[in-house]
Amino acid sequence: MRDPSDSQTNERSGTSKLVPFPFSKGVTVLEQDIILQARSIYKGYPGVQALDNVDFELRQGEIQALVGQNGAGKSTFIEILAGSLSPDRGEIEIGGKVYNHFDPSISIELGIQTVHQENQLVEELSVAENIFLYDLPKTRFGFVNLPNCVETADALLKQLEIDIPSEKKLTELTFVERKLVSIAKAFSRKAKILILDEPTASLDRKGREILFDIIRKAADTGLSVIYISHHLGEIFEICDRVTIFKDGFKIDTSEVKKTEMTSIVQKMIGKSSSTLAVHKKANISAEDADTLEVVNYSRGDAVKGVSFSVRKGEIFGLGGLVGAGRTELARMIFGLDKKDSGKLIFCGKDITPVSPSDAIRKGLGYLTEDRKDDGLFLIRPIFENISTVLFTKVKSMFMDLKKEQENTAIVSEQLSIKTPSIAQFVINLSGGNQQKVVLAKWLHAESEILIFDEPTVGIDVGSKSEIYQLMDNLAREGKIIIVISSDTPELISTCDRVGIMRYGKLADILSGDQITEENVLRLSMGVE
Repeated sequence: MRDPSDSQTNERSGTSKLVPFPFSKGVTVLEQDIILQARSIYKGYPGVQALDNVDFELRQGEIQALVGQNGAGKSTFIEILAGSLSPDRGEIEIGGKVYNHFDPSISIELGIQTVHQENQLVEELSVAENIFLYDLPKTRFGFVNLPNCVETADALLKQLEIDIPSEKKLTELTFVERKLVSIAKAFSRKAKILILDEPTASLDRKGREILFDIIRKAADTGLSVIYISHHLGEIFEICDRVTIFKDGFKIDTSEVKKTEMTSIVQKMIGKSSSTLAVHKKANISAEDADTLEVVNYSRGDAVKGVSFSVRKGEIFGLGGLVGAGRTELARMIFGLDKKDSGKLIFCGKDITPVSPSDAIRKGLGYLTEDRKDDGLFLIRPIFENISTVLFTKVKSMFMDLKKEQENTAIVSEQLSIKTPSIAQFVINLSGGNQQKVVLAKWLHAESEILIFDEPTVGIDVGSKSEIYQLMDNLAREGKIIIVISSDTPELISTCDRVGIMRYGKLADILSGDQITEENVLRLSMGVE
């Protein structure tokens, strides 16, 4: 079995060529074969013990889930395996050799490949160049041998059954396609251990099926997989064992077929999953409530004549498959993207935004799906992030630093943002607390209409419960809330009504007893 990162060099021409990486055939995997063993791993930061005496073992050819709340230590542990962090104490045995720490080059050399939740790809390069970015073949003159790169990438994508032309620029791809390119990139080198961090975040059903098929085939050839996901249902679909982290400790490792979802949840957060959703359905008639009307929003084939209304105190959900036009609609409502038609009417007044700053001044808030790229300044303090939206609404050119710190501290405390100080950089917070910071900035700006786009993607079960409680409280205060979610149980348990989009159109609006998983899926998939 050859590594595609190995280049065959033609001595006469001086060119290098990539060789496609095939799945191995006839690999015999013994259950007792341990490919990686971590012992007594410690890692601390000022005021936080991220990992405390953690043991972990991974068998050859197994798919092992790693679960826990944000802040449980999962990310710290996989960054140690990837060589990005060094443990304070402990050892890792792999390939019969014991290491105190890795660096990224050693980790890759040992066959550890990591696919992060956020795509780490270069926008202006082609799919093929991204896949082989660290080992691009060269011509005799030192230029990139693009034809060979494309040919080899096409062979790899075909083998993985990913239908994406490798000569395409990354900017031409959808989010789902980019995620699949990240997966292919991990397979471009000879991997022994594949770490997948929230791999299905925002993938549609087809993308998820492709991914799962790739994982199963790879595991059958002896590849070991560490699978991190907050979608616990996926664990029972794809994984052999599950390890649970909590507050930096390893709580348990068990075989998936011998455990239950409720047991995993209880070990993660100490309470039943039935307590996660807290919304009490609104009991408001159209006559006694102010209403937001979304009227005939359209843009090409992405969104086609979508209209609906939302009352104050109501949580309105938007469901449908990824690519159905939900996010495109939200971005048009907020004035981020151009539209062919559409009006936004609030309490009988036309408030259609012409730009995001206009939307903010008119009381709209948009919590984007990609909070790290679009919603936060990661290397700035919490209080600055919370203050940013308010500055769009006020005319003053200067910040009263002391006053802003006091005001943002109040909002931070109201939302229970877990941090030693509001001067803490946002990048140091867990995903759940980062999402709270995004929400805090809109509340600080006194937004009356809030659009949540995938509010709990990449957030642990405990933080989900807190986000649901916050949305419920905001609805009770009379805010208008629109929630876009690919998580059907989330829509069912948190929303008063749910509109289902399909191919850019609003297929139907469900309410009351109509809001069932069967109805949501049926309408999303177009099943009569």
